[in-house]
Amino acid sequence: MSVDTVSLTGWGRTAPTTALRFRPRTYEEAAVAVRGCGPRGSIARGLGRAHGDAAQNAGGSVLDMTALNRIRTIDAAVGLVVCDAGVSLHRLMEVLLPLGWFVPVTPGTRHVTVGGAIGADIHGRNQHGSGSFSRHVRAMEVLTADGTIRTVRPGTDLFDATAGGLGLTGVILSATLQFQPVATSLMSVDTERTVDLDDLMARLTASDHRYRYSAAWIDLLARGRATGRSVLTRGEHAPLHVLPARDRRTPLMFRPGRLPAAPAFVPDGLLGRTSVALFNELWYRRAPKFRTGELQKLSTYFHLLDAVPHWNRVYGRGGSVRYQFVVGHGQEEALRRIVRRISQRRCPSFLAVLKRFGDGDPGWLSFPMPGWTLALDLPAALPGLARFLDGLDEEVAVAGGRVCLAKDSRLRPETLAAMYPRLPEFRALRAELDPNGAFRSDLSRRLSL
Repeated sequence: MSVDTVSLTGWGRTAPTTALRFRPRTYEEAAVAVRGCGPRGSIARGLGRAHGDAAQNAGGSVLDMTALNRIRTIDAAVGLVVCDAGVSLHRLMEVLLPLGWFVPVTPGTRHVTVGGAIGADIHGRNQHGSGSFSRHVRAMEVLTADGTIRTVRPGTDLFDATAGGLGLTGVILSATLQFQPVATSLMSVDTERTVDLDDLMARLTASDHRYRYSAAWIDLLARGRATGRSVLTRGEHAPLHVLPARDRRTPLMFRPGRLPAAPAFVPDGLLGRTSVALFNELWYRRAPKFRTGELQKLSTYFHLLDAVPHWNRVYGRGGSVRYQFVVGHGQEEALRRIVRRISQRRCPSFLAVLKRFGDGDPGWLSFPMPGWTLALDLPAALPGLARFLDGLDEEVAVAGGRVCLAKDSRLRPETLAAMYPRLPEFRALRAELDPNGAFRSDLSRRLSL
């Protein structure tokens, strides 16, 4: 097991902290690292795609799980896979797609480990029908603070605390996952432009149930009658018969493209209001008003930015803040107010996505709940950003909504309790399983988890 001292950040590249990094290659080495973690505790880390500080541990230790990356068994008849927690969704797609199986839930990047997907209880464009990642976990092995490796199954308190628990209940070592069958590696995509936020919500409400996947890019710089205008894309896995003849010979081929990496140095201010407003205008205008059945690669539909390595550098040295919240059905006016506030403040976000959530899953700190979710990226150096987002937090909490902890880097602890009603149960189970604080992170200290 290798050990070194590193400075780490989340994908947003804000608030770096230094920790001792362990790289276990076996479950036994992971247990040794946890037992020797010291008074500042330890936290598991995968590929570093948590946007905030959930996988950092200032002055403590971090367990880099990426060497635990074996796919142990595949039951190709039913799509059941047993794999180590350090296996990435990208690797699972490479191996399982040629066999006719696809990951049940994928976020906007495939460079996420299975352990990270469970710890964040990630959601994707199919949450309204398929739920979040934990719904498709049949069992997992978790290393708890006492050094015990426990087999944890759905319906138990430890499962519900670990799914979405941000690594604070133990180290996920492996998982048994249920995949979904697909006939091809292409998507059939319908695209349409909406004129404003109300138009978008009406279309989602009326017809979202007919699609497996849906999400809308939303222009948060548009104002007046165009406030909330968007490009809505919805898709299904393409059946074999719609593929051109040349593609039917290799219908399950998976070869995502790759572009040059973003430069190491990007000047601050590149993504200002003027440049983002121009980008948003071009993006909206180039989208078709209405188009159906376009065939797209999986990587184009789900993971467009993965084609640009280190794309997070485009925000400059100051990095970025990702803000994602959800408010319930019946709270549409709260969503309208928040979108108007962002628009009126002229927040320069070129990455803003609105989706409609269905039923949430049992994870005590899992983010999804039935309603509307909006995610946006903003330059961290934007003047007055912290105070502005604090104000949005209060509006979300009053509406009975919540902020996504897996992407958070700045939420205040006094706001957290109003958003996550099962927080006391989570804290109580942590105190029982880990009385000495073996599992800690910068996020857990900031939010008193």
